[in-house]
Amino acid sequence: MVENEEQTPEDEAPEAEAAEAPAEKPKPKRRRAPRKKAAPKAEEAPKAEEPEEPEEDEPAEEAEDAEADSKSQKPKAKSSSRRGSAEAGAKKRASRRPKPDAAPVYVRAQAKYVRSSPRKARLVIDHIRGKSVDQARAILTHTPRAAAEPIQKVLESAVANAEHNHELLPEELRVFQAFVDEGPTIKRFRPRALGRATRIRKRTSHITINLTNKA
Repeated sequence: MVENEEQTPEDEAPEAEAAEAPAEKPKPKRRRAPRKKAAPKAEEAPKAEEPEEPEEDEPAEEAEDAEADSKSQKPKAKSSSRRGSAEAGAKKRASRRPKPDAAPVYVRAQAKYVRSSPRKARLVIDHIRGKSVDQARAILTHTPRAAAEPIQKVLESAVANAEHNHELLPEELRVFQAFVDEGPTIKRFRPRALGRATRIRKRTSHITINLTNKA
């Protein structure tokens, strides 16, 4: 028993070391990254195609583009529908209105600086206003006034213009407008009694006649 109780300092040292050993935590070993095996060239193609994430985003972008296109097209559809409705309404209104006949044709002839006073010419031209061409010809032929001759020439010029330019017959025409404007006055002098001079006014006129084919 005595032998067992006695311990030498040499025996105590390993026991102390053994007691202190469990107190220290073992350090974890560093794991080396596994070496990448060189893949064959045939297998490299799928690796390049691995970033499929943007492909997943493409449908979302396409959906956004489609929504934007639909939004931009919606007002266009509304405007087209409105235009269509407006055109339909205009057509209905036009159908309700009475259809106008063919547009009338107006033919004009004019004579300037006619050596006749406007007052004398107006007395003649008032008789043919609103008459047909045949009636106007008959009136001017049987009018004894001097202004009837230049007025008749202007009437025949207007009829010729209608026949040549618009292929209208004289029987279809009537006098739409007929008027006389005052032209420049020619001034002359004549001697009078006691050595005096008196002014003479020689007036001129512009004769205008418009014909139309509408009764």
